[in-house]
Amino acid sequence: MNLLDATKSVFLVCVAVCMFIYTFTYLKDMLSKDPNEQKFNANIAECGFYPDELCSALFVGKTAAFQIGSFCQNTYQPKPLSCIQTSCNCSMVLKTLDFITRPLSEEEGNFSLAYIITIHKELEMFVKLLRAIYMPQNIYCIHVDEKSPKDYKAAVQNIVNCFENIFISSKRENVVYAGFSRLQADINCMRDLVHSKIQWNYVINLCGQDYPIKTNKEIIQYIKSKWNGKNMTPGVVQPLHMKYRTQVSYREYVHSGMSYVYPTKNIKAKPPHNLTIYFGSAYYILTKEFVEFTLTDARAKDLLEWSRDTYSPDEHYWVTLNRLNDAPGATPSAGWEGNIRAIKWKDQEGSAHNGCKGHYIRDICIYGLGDLQWIIESPHLFANKFEPATYPLVMDCLERRYRLKVLRQAEVPIEDHWRFQDENHFNMKLDI
Repeated sequence: MNLLDATKSVFLVCVAVCMFIYTFTYLKDMLSKDPNEQKFNANIAECGFYPDELCSALFVGKTAAFQIGSFCQNTYQPKPLSCIQTSCNCSMVLKTLDFITRPLSEEEGNFSLAYIITIHKELEMFVKLLRAIYMPQNIYCIHVDEKSPKDYKAAVQNIVNCFENIFISSKRENVVYAGFSRLQADINCMRDLVHSKIQWNYVINLCGQDYPIKTNKEIIQYIKSKWNGKNMTPGVVQPLHMKYRTQVSYREYVHSGMSYVYPTKNIKAKPPHNLTIYFGSAYYILTKEFVEFTLTDARAKDLLEWSRDTYSPDEHYWVTLNRLNDAPGATPSAGWEGNIRAIKWKDQEGSAHNGCKGHYIRDICIYGLGDLQWIIESPHLFANKFEPATYPLVMDCLERRYRLKVLRQAEVPIEDHWRFQDENHFNMKLDI
């Protein structure tokens, strides 16, 4: 290399370094200024090094962060997760996917949770959810929709095979939205869980588009402090406008590409055992004793059979049984108590929340960037719904913040592969 070429190379390196420093300084300055003072020029927004600084600004609602984030989200492509579409040995799965491999505190090690996760699509979202809630002392039943593609089922199985405390439900359903099959999927997992060698305290059900807001330790402390020995099934006596769900018979139509529930003209008989039907959340936190009760009690069995041709029976089955005075852990006088799931319902806009910053599907908000502050400030344990393919930065920010929070609460030495921080250029601000 002659002197001229060497001079050119040094010059180009200097230019590149200067451009990076300028961009770094610009982004940092933009995100730290008062929102009213900010002016945004998308042409000079650099998205390559944003994550923690931009996420921190989004979590506190800075105006410029939404502008930069919206621009970046259109061009941002998260790094694909390793070992989920390709075969890896189990040691690689645990390390490259950042699974936590030891209980993080004595309290957590002595209190095991069981999870039921029903999934049918979006493999990466499932893995993000699983590694967030995974702890080696817990147990996980995965119900994969029987209609899911073979390669999807195989990919899930490859991951599950690496864990002794994760398994796929022994009986799988063709799940139909609002159909009995959705309730049956949970019951299938419950039957497997009660026969598990792992002794668990409570069971929590999730779907593939959920993500935790509270850590494993915080979930346990919430259960112990507010619901020790009690079940959480938010709900009330079935309102008049919901009686259509149980007054006539419904049928499930299952076909590749199209599945739905439709009403018939057949009038249903009254509920068995003169039970009062309640209406509530399909999501619950239940004691093991209550689960065993629902699988063996005559009233529970008869209610299950009666519910086969109702609309969305998972929204009345659990709450109805938990209002029985003699059910284990029952809460007969409870209402909508229990901070299980943060959801932005369209009809609650302006009262329970300030509107959906993403978009609505079936009147439920798919979270956008402007929802991040509301999510992390929610008292609930989990949030629903997320769609990483549409809003990748939402999931990326939440994941980074959540893992940082988990590790800061840990009472054991942190292993390197538990961290998400290897490629970060900033330290995310976090109040815990």
